[in-house]
Amino acid sequence: MSEQKTIHTGGTWRSAASGATREILDPVDATVLAVVAEGGCADADAAVSAARAAFDGGEWPGTPVSERAALLRRTADLLQRDRERIGLLESLDAGKTLEEGRVDVDCVSDAFRYFADLVTGEGAGRVVDAGSPDIHSVVVHEPVGVCALITPWNYPLLQASWKVAPALAAGNTFVIKPSEITPLTTVALVELLVEAGLPAGVANLVTGAGDPVGARLAAHPDVDLVSFTGGLTSGTKVMRAAADTVKKVALELGGKNPNVVFADACATADGFDTAVDQALNAAFMHSGQVCSAGSRLIVEESLRERFVAELARRAEKIRIGRGTDPGVECGPLVSAAQLERTESYVASALAEGATLRAGGERPDGPGYFYRPTVLDRCHRRMRVVREEVFGPVLTVETFRTEDEAVALANDTEYGLAGAVWTADQSRARRVAGRLRHGTVWINDFHPYLPQAEWGGFGKSGIGRELGPSGLAEYRETKHVYQNLAPRPVRWFAG
Repeated sequence: MSEQKTIHTGGTWRSAASGATREILDPVDATVLAVVAEGGCADADAAVSAARAAFDGGEWPGTPVSERAALLRRTADLLQRDRERIGLLESLDAGKTLEEGRVDVDCVSDAFRYFADLVTGEGAGRVVDAGSPDIHSVVVHEPVGVCALITPWNYPLLQASWKVAPALAAGNTFVIKPSEITPLTTVALVELLVEAGLPAGVANLVTGAGDPVGARLAAHPDVDLVSFTGGLTSGTKVMRAAADTVKKVALELGGKNPNVVFADACATADGFDTAVDQALNAAFMHSGQVCSAGSRLIVEESLRERFVAELARRAEKIRIGRGTDPGVECGPLVSAAQLERTESYVASALAEGATLRAGGERPDGPGYFYRPTVLDRCHRRMRVVREEVFGPVLTVETFRTEDEAVALANDTEYGLAGAVWTADQSRARRVAGRLRHGTVWINDFHPYLPQAEWGGFGKSGIGRELGPSGLAEYRETKHVYQNLAPRPVRWFAG
């Protein structure tokens, strides 16, 4: 299989400066999907240089907002034109179902359109009353400059859009580094940006490993902002690398997300069915490889046995396989390393006293598959409860009182997302208000809105994506103070 030239700098597609390549594997059977360029520090430096030149001397930062917005909308249209192709590519590369891949394309289109609408709906700045008719004072927003965008392997296209769309809307240039495991749809996105008419040098792409490429981008003196989505360990390295140049940093570092179910949510047959169904959705969508996965089920003690028994019964029936095959509900894990990691967490949980209610093993055959797993009788001292597994593993804890439920849900170093299920609306609002998580769902799990901020508390990161705050991450705020009637101050007598 011949190499794709997947490094894009200054408007040109290139191989790596070293000539190195990487095979991208199909997680279903470990066969080769593609061969891409394996960039290094020299490629990262070239991409930053192109982005710097395009920002400092190019047309994009000064392009009228209406024209920038029009390009974002053209990109959204092109994504919809190529929805089937790109959705299939996302399914093959990341192992998710084809329908998930298609939905991801739709969500990416929505993000581009949202940020286009957001910037075109803004005024010329915030006028500040200085208390004098002779003073005109206004606060304006300008692009940060060159942005390094480092994205994860689980939602490569979606996470790229959450960074690329606001960065371009604000007038920045960028270098994007997708995960070395799943780079293919990011390459496709950059191709569409070029087709939409983005000037050369504005969008630059380097495929390659986090070390050295991501590390070089985070530390590079000509990068003004680094936005990273990924694991906690890598995120802290990015933050340290960025510190020497005091660049802006935005981090989304995952979560260990509670799904709290009160017994009154299941008082009716429909309520019970819905809560169980949503618990499955929370934990096992994309084989649990979701930063906001509801991997911690915290259920009221009186409901536990009935709820967990039905949950386990349904988990055993989840159809796993190639995401493009009809009827498949859950695909493989993304890599052999991720499969081994998942197995190690389940083994440690069982050694620490958890009860296996469903799954807990690989199915027969090739690929990186792991059966959806339910671990009952878990407690907070277990490693599987404390740490992010990023696999199809659900732990079950119980509570007796509302205060105990809240304490369990907040007993985590992370704080990305959580949910509460109850028929009592007062309790729902009360518990949601007490949960220390960036997104809280009430009687639902997983939906997000491009117009609402996304991000977490604690070790889930700093900064926000999406919403007005997601745009603000890619801007600097400037105060312009104009004296319309200047006169001597006479502060100094001479």
